[in-house]
Amino acid sequence: MRFDSSIFLLPFLPTLVSAWYPPTLQGYNLVWYDQFEGNSATLPNTGRWNIINGKLNVNNELETYSSSTRTVQVSGGYTLQIVPWRQQNGNGDWISGRIESTYTFTPQAGKKTVAQADIRFGSNPTNTKAGIWPAFWLLGQELRTGGSWPACGELDILETVNGDLRGYGTLHCGTNPGGPCNEPTGKGASTVIPNQDWHTWKIEWDRTSGDWYTSKITWYMDGVKFHEVSGQSLNDWTAFDKISNKPLFFILNVAVGGNWPGYPNGNTQDGYGSMMEVGYVAHYVSY
Repeated sequence: MRFDSSIFLLPFLPTLVSAWYPPTLQGYNLVWYDQFEGNSATLPNTGRWNIINGKLNVNNELETYSSSTRTVQVSGGYTLQIVPWRQQNGNGDWISGRIESTYTFTPQAGKKTVAQADIRFGSNPTNTKAGIWPAFWLLGQELRTGGSWPACGELDILETVNGDLRGYGTLHCGTNPGGPCNEPTGKGASTVIPNQDWHTWKIEWDRTSGDWYTSKITWYMDGVKFHEVSGQSLNDWTAFDKISNKPLFFILNVAVGGNWPGYPNGNTQDGYGSMMEVGYVAHYVSY
């Protein structure tokens, strides 16, 4: 049967007619963003994003990432849709989408820096999302140039698993196991997500003190703080430097299965109702 994406797209288009432009943040300049313009059922801009293809063999996840527009596509309504699909091969295999920005940024000394996105989840009932693991996060560019995890640094701005209406923000750093970030668990906190509709997920670096020890990184949902790590609380200059003074890149993906969420079951639904949809991704720096 031929896959006709138009059958599935219409219920999930945002109500906005014009471009979904990142909001103005008082006291900040908008430095970089993607509002995911383009025709429906097309790939996001490959000048801005690397579209991952293949199995990464991490965290005992099930999915194979695909660069097909079935798993990663611009909606035509100025959003990005990342969609997991169960393969009909009887082996329990899944395909899904992951994109990584070609753009990198380093939080500026003496400034505040923000990375932010508006995100919603597909409308499948939450109890039909066992094993579904959407995420908006950052990795250290060092990993692309021969570095290793978790020394490269990882900042998870939003993760949620199994349809649970709880968002997790986590820092990974240092060495595994143990180290300053207590790997592989990381230093994290969580917040209740009111519903599966649009919410704003933000991480902010405050380096205005000029001192790494009093600098801090703060996680927000809809402007409400739910997690914070400072140089003092981490108490490791090398680890804090990697996540606050070295280049980082954006990642958007929907994993399936793995050590944390566990695995899909017979009630797990695939498709657009289990997707992650992104209105924009943006990077700001204070005046």
